Amino acid sequence: MYSLILHGRRRSIELQTWRNLRDSVNLLQNAFAFSNPFSSVRAAADVSSRDGRKGQNFTVSYLVGTLGLTRKLSESISRKVSFEVKGNADSVLNLFRSHGFTDSQISGIITDYPKLLTADAKKSLGPKLQFLQSRGASSSEFTEIVSEVPKILGKTGEITLSRYYDFVKVVIEADKSSKYEKLCHSLPEGSKQENKIRNVLVLRELGVPKRLLFPLLISNGGPVHGKEKFDESIKKVVEMGFNPTTAKFVDALRIVQGLSDKKIEERVNFYRRLGFDGWEIFNKYPIFLALSEKNILNSVQTFLGLGFSRDEFAKMVNHFPPCIGLSSEMVKKKAGFLVKKMNWPRKSVVSNPAVLGYSLEKRIVPRCKVIKALMSKKLLGETGSELPPIGFVLKDTDKVFLSRFVRNYDDEELVAELMTIFTGDRAT
Repeated sequence: MYSLILHGRRRSIELQTWRNLRDSVNLLQNAFAFSNPFSSVRAAADVSSRDGRKGQNFTVSYLVGTLGLTRKLSESISRKVSFEVKGNADSVLNLFRSHGFTDSQISGIITDYPKLLTADAKKSLGPKLQFLQSRGASSSEFTEIVSEVPKILGKTGEITLSRYYDFVKVVIEADKSSKYEKLCHSLPEGSKQENKIRNVLVLRELGVPKRLLFPLLISNGGPVHGKEKFDESIKKVVEMGFNPTTAKFVDALRIVQGLSDKKIEERVNFYRRLGFDGWEIFNKYPIFLALSEKNILNSVQTFLGLGFSRDEFAKMVNHFPPCIGLSSEMVKKKAGFLVKKMNWPRKSVVSNPAVLGYSLEKRIVPRCKVIKALMSKKLLGETGSELPPIGFVLKDTDKVFLSRFVRNYDDEELVAELMTIFTGDRAT
């Protein structure tokens, strides 16, 4: 399999007939066909949903008012943790301040690990901070280390806490002094954390940055366990040409480490039969190989059901592999909006498949409403109502979009109207 990896691009793609694929899709569809059994519990679900929204709304207001976070970021955090009273959260924030953390550090800690807001400040969080502070680092070093990897506070046991804390301290100091101490040499032989820290150090020496390294350190799973398998996987990923400074390197390691050679080969062969260059996609989007055959067939079914041809679907996947992992519901909503409501031809979506990865509510709809308004006023193109290329509308940053379609008009009232249209759909 290893030689297959290294020389995969040389292989020709074998195409299976799409009749077999459609048969597989139909079988899958029949297997999952069922009636809705949940109508009897809708009322209870509605109550639970309202309670959840209440907690989320309070959490958003608290984060904006207390920590100064943006509303968008606060809404994202509220989907991970929410509460309806501020007492416990206030205790957590006050605890951090009492240990010398700045407001900026506290905001970063909560953003990275929002579950701390619901932790018991007195019985759980306080003793951990006191223990770590006793490890000998200065006050500024202590707050820097915890701020860098706040999820350390989610670990239990003084031995585990101290080892991970000391490891992070060594890495941070190494960055400042250009020296590198191999902490794993000081670990007791056979400790549970020994192999993990050893493997993380290997990644560190390869150039994996801290932002990717530290999450692997404190994770319960992931690609940094074991020894022989890890060494073998690292060798493969490096020889495949992945850049250690990128997230793709870690994703590729996760796949090669987590799947057997046989399973990887089976997945690649399955994708080849569907018309995809599996290894080319793996290099662009490593976690592609983690998708099951059922996920792939569901995706095929969705796109064919929307009128895309088999060749168009293969082209989209080859150019933007993540589209095959999007939920069927979101693909239907986004493609339906772009093709049916905006009247862009399907070939525009095929040529720009990345647009299917954008947020419908926060990006696609607001921008398209601006375009519709300009078309209604006959301000676009030679005819006055010409639909611009889909890439011009959706792929650029907000700044570029506003410069091109809103702020380039001399009419102040028109600009104000367009800005209201653009921002109005983002209020929620």
